[in-house]
Amino acid sequence: MKRKGKQAEVSEAPKPPKLASRRSNRKSSLKLGRTIAAERERLETSSERMAARKKGKKKKVIRFFITIAVFVVFFGFAVYLIVSMINKDAELNEQEAEIEAIFNPTIEILDMDAVLTGKAMTTRMRNYIGQAEVDFKDLKYQPVKAVIPSGSIREVDFYLEGYNGYIKTTIDRGTGVTVEDADRMLRYLSGIGVEDFEYIDVRVDGKGYWK
Repeated sequence: MKRKGKQAEVSEAPKPPKLASRRSNRKSSLKLGRTIAAERERLETSSERMAARKKGKKKKVIRFFITIAVFVVFFGFAVYLIVSMINKDAELNEQEAEIEAIFNPTIEILDMDAVLTGKAMTTRMRNYIGQAEVDFKDLKYQPVKAVIPSGSIREVDFYLEGYNGYIKTTIDRGTGVTVEDADRMLRYLSGIGVEDFEYIDVRVDGKGYWK
């Protein structure tokens, strides 16, 4: 009976505490590490989103100011063009007024188309005649009449005092060189003893004809 009692006492002794295994500790550490990494990733993602929003707002502000600047430049350029055109028109009008004042012809002008159709003479033609009149007078010739033949928009025939024939000219050439060519032809004809001629043609640069 005593042996049985001792066996009961041994069986009732307290058990030692159970130690955690290394595997369990490793799983716990891995779980904790994953939680910290996930939290850190979440914070970094949130910061990146905020930075992206700020960057997007900054880009919008920059685009807005660039648009305003482009509009201002375009508007200023348009205003500059309009003002330039107005000033140019004003300068052309002033130049035309000066030309008319300086080269306004005083000789008789007979425009055959105006006689037949009533069409008015162009300002360019009138200025050409006035300038040619001045150039002839500078070389001691006295123009008395200018005739614009019918159907011609460029030819002008000048009649000079003391000569029976006329001189064919064109407004496509400058009056200075045209009058100089006419002067050479008149002196040439005088040198060879020709006093009467129907016309002298100096419409071609560097060439002269007479009939």
